[in-house]
Amino acid sequence: MSLLIIGSIALDTVQNRFGKVKDALGGSAVYASLAASYFCKNVSIVGVVGTDFPKENIKLLKSKGIDTSGLEIADGKTFRWKGKYENLNEAITLKTSLNVFANFSPKIPDNFSLCEYLFLGNIDPELQISVLSQMKRPKIIAADTMNFWIEGKNKSLKKLLKMIDILFINEEEIRMLTGESYIFDAAEKVLQMGLKLIIIKQGEYGSIAIAKNNLFFAPIFPVQKVIDPTGAGDCFAGGFMGYIASQNNINYETLKRATIYGTITSSFNIEGFSVEIIKNINRVQIDNRYNILKKYTQFS
Repeated sequence: MSLLIIGSIALDTVQNRFGKVKDALGGSAVYASLAASYFCKNVSIVGVVGTDFPKENIKLLKSKGIDTSGLEIADGKTFRWKGKYENLNEAITLKTSLNVFANFSPKIPDNFSLCEYLFLGNIDPELQISVLSQMKRPKIIAADTMNFWIEGKNKSLKKLLKMIDILFINEEEIRMLTGESYIFDAAEKVLQMGLKLIIIKQGEYGSIAIAKNNLFFAPIFPVQKVIDPTGAGDCFAGGFMGYIASQNNINYETLKRATIYGTITSSFNIEGFSVEIIKNINRVQIDNRYNILKKYTQFS
């Protein structure tokens, strides 16, 4: 089955107590597509970069079987984000330079419009909606969002939520979106908009998958040393959607496994800066962690 991922492609400068990287490969589409590629063999991305975008980054994506024919190369500089972590639970933005991303208007190639699974990365909800207008109806549409859009594009975001099946969101964001302090009340309010599933990300405490008649708590994988959490949520979503697409099935058991696989791909990503770890793993390593986590959480 085919998975299309729309999102940002960036060059990130990140610093924390473990070191610093400059103009490292990042962006929601990059992290999500790399994670998805370990499950789904037909992953495509749509995004925009500038003429300064290193060619080796495109080669990396292609080496993972990711179709980059929807990648637009525009005159100007690539989107850049600079941030730091004083603690690893919160990113502090030092500078955001949208550059060519400021005028990004996703154009979906005809062959991509037929993709069965779609992940709308964390971008302006108006752009996410514009993508949907260019697609034949995918089997599953998932989207990510953030507090910036909840505050600044609330009306458009709520319009989007009525058009998708799965939402990835964290605790703070879902409370902000709904005005509910209790996350299960918040989730119920969002489900009433027509969604099939909400994945609430809880950082070091794992995640909760909430559907109308089902609930699943997923723990984190116990990584010994977290180096850089940048892109962790995107890797989670990519791993989740990649596994769903590979199974072409959305029953409860598949959703549970997808949530765990999202957790696992995220756990690899946080062990290094940028994509240095997630780009070098393999399915055997992923399945080994899956089995370890399964053993840790089994009970009678």
